[in-house]
Amino acid sequence: MTRTFWVGGNWKMNGSVASIKDLAATFNAGSSPANVEVVIGAPYVYIPLLADTLRKDWAVAGENCYVHATGAYTGEISPEMLADVGAKWVILGHSERRHILNESSEFTAQKVVKALAAGLKVALCVGELLEEREAGTTQVIVNSQLDAVVGAVKESDWANIVIAYEPVWAIGTGKVASPEQAQEVHAAIREYLKTAVSPKVAEETRIAYGGSVGGKNCKELAQKPDVDGFLVGGASLKPEFLDIVSATQ
Repeated sequence: MTRTFWVGGNWKMNGSVASIKDLAATFNAGSSPANVEVVIGAPYVYIPLLADTLRKDWAVAGENCYVHATGAYTGEISPEMLADVGAKWVILGHSERRHILNESSEFTAQKVVKALAAGLKVALCVGELLEEREAGTTQVIVNSQLDAVVGAVKESDWANIVIAYEPVWAIGTGKVASPEQAQEVHAAIREYLKTAVSPKVAEETRIAYGGSVGGKNCKELAQKPDVDGFLVGGASLKPEFLDIVSATQ
């Protein structure tokens, strides 16, 4: 089957009212292939602005959410709140949440369940540290991160989940997994899904690559059969993002 190519931007803790208006204007004026799904993840406070100003064929994502709809959870944002201000997606399980804020795979899985229940689609991030790759345990780590979600969601939920494989050693470092390394892990994730969930889910679930993706390397990565898109960090804050959106053209 042909899986719709998916390109996500993750602005992380960056942006201002002025810069977002300028960037939205640039993206709105650019070319975006009709057969590519594009999502921009923005800091909570800028989601309404982005949802109002960004082209309507692209969607907006939150960069995180909590596991309850309301309550005494100072500083947290619920998936219902994200949806209320215009988000259609949420990025969950990013390595910066896992390793800086010590969020477990089980906690990430709880967020996935709550986000899906609130009507959001999920970009689920997985990936290994440099020492884990060097130890040869990449797939053990990635599978364990996926195990928690597989055990928490229904098979039908996978239609609303994109997996983003992001080797932690390649995020923001300028180091990029080679197209062959990316393909190897993506293919292994697909094999894992075939056994852990079903062949149908394995075939249909999109697996995006993230980790210093830019205009110079996106086309070669996009040619790999199990690379179904990208989750882009720094380059999503630049006009260059439009080149990445068009990587398959």
